[in-house]
Amino acid sequence: MAKFMWLSVALAFLVAPAMAKAEEVTGAGASFPYPVYSSWAMSYQKATQNRVNYQSIGSGGGIKQVKEGTVDFGASDDPLTSKDLEEANLIQFPAVVGGVVAVVNLKGVAADQLILNGEVLADIFRGAIKTWDDQAIKALNPNLTLPAANISVIYRSDSSGTSAIFTNYLAALSKKWGEEVGAGKSVNWPTGLGAKGNDGVAANVKRIENSVGYTEFAYAIQSSLATVAMLNSEGQVIKPSLATFAAAAAKADWDQAKGYYLWLVNTPGADSWPIAAATYILIKKDNPGALTRVTNFFKWSFANGDTEAEKLHYVPLPESLKKDIASYWAKVGVK
Repeated sequence: MAKFMWLSVALAFLVAPAMAKAEEVTGAGASFPYPVYSSWAMSYQKATQNRVNYQSIGSGGGIKQVKEGTVDFGASDDPLTSKDLEEANLIQFPAVVGGVVAVVNLKGVAADQLILNGEVLADIFRGAIKTWDDQAIKALNPNLTLPAANISVIYRSDSSGTSAIFTNYLAALSKKWGEEVGAGKSVNWPTGLGAKGNDGVAANVKRIENSVGYTEFAYAIQSSLATVAMLNSEGQVIKPSLATFAAAAAKADWDQAKGYYLWLVNTPGADSWPIAAATYILIKKDNPGALTRVTNFFKWSFANGDTEAEKLHYVPLPESLKKDIASYWAKVGVK
């Protein structure tokens, strides 16, 4: 018995150091990348025993919490300028690329059957186009039967990077949208019903007939919503897909992006999805523990998570960009 007790104590001492090394990483922010971060976190914990607790609270909330130091990292789809980063003593880097899509609930209309362009989409969301049988919509869809029903607009009510992406696109394509509404994580929506998070918008569009909203693509797929095909900058009808997001991402000039500040909306290219976007990670420079914990997670994810990202309809970063990010980490003292 004494020998067994001694062995148990010895094993406990052997196991204790390994358990002590386990890290807990805390993060909060954008709902846009929540599906892929959650998947990476589960795989990372299985491989390393380290736990990642990520809360999907919207980009604005993520930026606020990382600035206040209540989380190890913030996540935002609305990148901060180099000036903003310097003032807040933050570093920033992209983690993955995805796409924002318009989604509809129209009886008899399947995914990608409805075609819109940026100007018409902006007119719908500012309330200038009120019914589905409006001539501007019918002109883009001459072979589609659309109801003479009022359009129910669903938008993000929280401070949202997805909204920043979407409204930046609308402002780029519609002068009236730019002048009357503008772009940002929170805008004064001219019409419609607000919902919290990408999941909230998806749930409301699914529930409300004759509605239209916008979500990150993964949420549209998960909710079995009908996505809208879009005319891109080359005048081509483009369906949202991993390939069309990747085509837009391929045009990104990261070398010229200070602090990785870059938008991927309305990029050139015949195959480019017009509302593509990168999503970003923010960490305090003066928090060495957080820098180590967070970059350990993303080092692992960049090396092992590409297949998971693609299965969830995100575009992994190119290897050249991952190497550049690793060099960036080293410059700010990450070991």
